[in-house]
Amino acid sequence: MSSSHLDLQGRRTLVTGAGSGIGRALALELAARRGHVALAGRRPGPLAETAAMVTERGGTAHTITTDLTAGGEPERVVRAAAAALGGLDVLVNNAGNVRAAALEDIDVADIEAMIRLNLLAPILATRAALPYLREAGARHGNAALVGIASASGLVGRPFYAPYAATKAGLTRFDEAVRRELYGSGVHVATVYPGPVDTPMMATTQAGADLGYDLRPVDVVAAEIMQGLERRQIDVNTQTPERRKMEELNARDPLAVDASIGARLAELRAAVSTHRSI
Repeated sequence: MSSSHLDLQGRRTLVTGAGSGIGRALALELAARRGHVALAGRRPGPLAETAAMVTERGGTAHTITTDLTAGGEPERVVRAAAAALGGLDVLVNNAGNVRAAALEDIDVADIEAMIRLNLLAPILATRAALPYLREAGARHGNAALVGIASASGLVGRPFYAPYAATKAGLTRFDEAVRRELYGSGVHVATVYPGPVDTPMMATTQAGADLGYDLRPVDVVAAEIMQGLERRQIDVNTQTPERRKMEELNARDPLAVDASIGARLAELRAAVSTHRSI
């Protein structure tokens, strides 16, 4: 029933973290494909802005205000999205937060918040969405589960230890679920963005000299959609320079230790302001 091309035209999609950044940009890509999009996020104002932009692009939008870290919220959001859209073809687990600092300087509350939003919420949302995705996969073979992980899930960088743990966890979660869904018509993909010009990156002082040059969010979103439509299971949107470090990390992780270690103090000062806003 499936083909080498994932048809995303007119699909019913739930995007979490849709008020800004990659979530908003993906919603607009789906709108350009006449998609029906449920937009979930914490802040009603930005969600309404995204919804208006989706409509302008030719899609339809339904907003769901939520705190996905609260008990029962991932499941409620999935049910609400499926009710509003008449089912669900695609789930994009995009919502996330970050707090960068030396591990001993990160508050326990911030660590727990990253785990709940970046890892637990996608697991619970996926669990709730599986009946809808399986039904869509069986019917037309173009259903999809998409996890927006991070380059930090591939290469552990100092001062991002809890964040990296959650994104690496999402990576392995997607991989395991992909194998559970083998032959179901549900495509499972994990996305690995590097630094992207989004509100999440607004508070960091690290720049291109430290490997944190920001890519335009619309360009990244377009690359993500292209990867999905090609049924890629890993969609890596990092710059060539960061990919080289990923390759070196696989061959010689101690060389990466030495390279990063040479600028450790500088890196610490630059990223210690980085947290979600």
